[in-house]
Amino acid sequence: MSEHFETVVVGGGQAGLAMGYHLSRLRGPFVILDENARTGDSWRTRWDSLRLFTPARYDALPRSRFPAPPWSYPSRDEFADYLSSYAETFALPVRNNVRVTSLTHNGRGFVIETGNQCLEADNVVVAPGWDRTPKVPTFAQQLAPDIRQVTAASYRNPGSLAPGPVLVVGAGNSGADIALELAPDRKTYLSGRHPGEIPWPIDAAATRPLTLAVFFAFSHVLNLNTPAGRKARPQVLAHSGPLVRVKNRDLLRAGVERVPRTEGTQGGLPMLADGRTLDVPNIIWCTGFHPGLEWIHLPVFGPGGEPEQDRGVAKAQAGLYFLGATFQQSLASSMVNGVGRDAAFIARRIAARTPQTSAAPQPRHGVRTEGSAAPQ
Repeated sequence: MSEHFETVVVGGGQAGLAMGYHLSRLRGPFVILDENARTGDSWRTRWDSLRLFTPARYDALPRSRFPAPPWSYPSRDEFADYLSSYAETFALPVRNNVRVTSLTHNGRGFVIETGNQCLEADNVVVAPGWDRTPKVPTFAQQLAPDIRQVTAASYRNPGSLAPGPVLVVGAGNSGADIALELAPDRKTYLSGRHPGEIPWPIDAAATRPLTLAVFFAFSHVLNLNTPAGRKARPQVLAHSGPLVRVKNRDLLRAGVERVPRTEGTQGGLPMLADGRTLDVPNIIWCTGFHPGLEWIHLPVFGPGGEPEQDRGVAKAQAGLYFLGATFQQSLASSMVNGVGRDAAFIARRIAARTPQTSAAPQPRHGVRTEGSAAPQ
């Protein structure tokens, strides 16, 4: 017999956990399904030297603070451990090693199939992480077979590459981070349009007021409620958000050579927009991700294959929600500090569909909460 929940959350990363926190304040039963063996494992498998590009003061989920100096940059393992601790502290019902293979609707409610069980739900929140499946251009198949190709998801460290130069394709925060790591020991090319940057060191004491203003703008100015946000959104979706921690001058000082977009191949080599080819034994694709939603068998996708939603609420399927997408509501939507606000909005919509739900007491132990944190 199938288990039934008021809400099923698909994905146990930061978006799913933020959603879980807000659902825990309602009385309806819910569960979070995480395909990873441990909460936080989606971060533990990223490249070895990865640090979040935002300071720790912006890396906390609802009702907690990140356990590190507020202007430090957490490592991937520190953030992964924080997610595990968060789930444990708030007693969130996470089920690990559960991969969802199908989502349908039987006319009464949603049917969620996994490898060995079937769940039913009145509501489903799809929060698997919008950086699950790397986007690689189709012309990559035409590159010479002896060129080692990896993605931002599969890159681990410089030792995992072949000797010699490297072309990093994609100049957003991930591409800039990886190029900066590689430049001291090998010729490094960074291909792609510069997405802009916060021009000052965001952790410098003298500029912290400016940084606070910028992150406020990410949430409260650059959003779908303002003309500035609606104008910025298409550009962000096409070219990624601005560089936050690494600056263009850091890349130039390290010896990274910026080159135009990589647009095809010629003779098995990558070809740039200016017609040049680069003879490199390594290419790292930092060209974005897509969430891999092929398991959703519902008519909720637009012509471009993206879910049609408004602030995470599916337009054509009542009870279905999406969380964690880039610029879902604001520039901060896909950032750790922004996903909680979007999760709270969806929780209110779920509560409105289920009038009998009401606020329940919330945990107040473990991870430091906003009310008990030491002054900054």
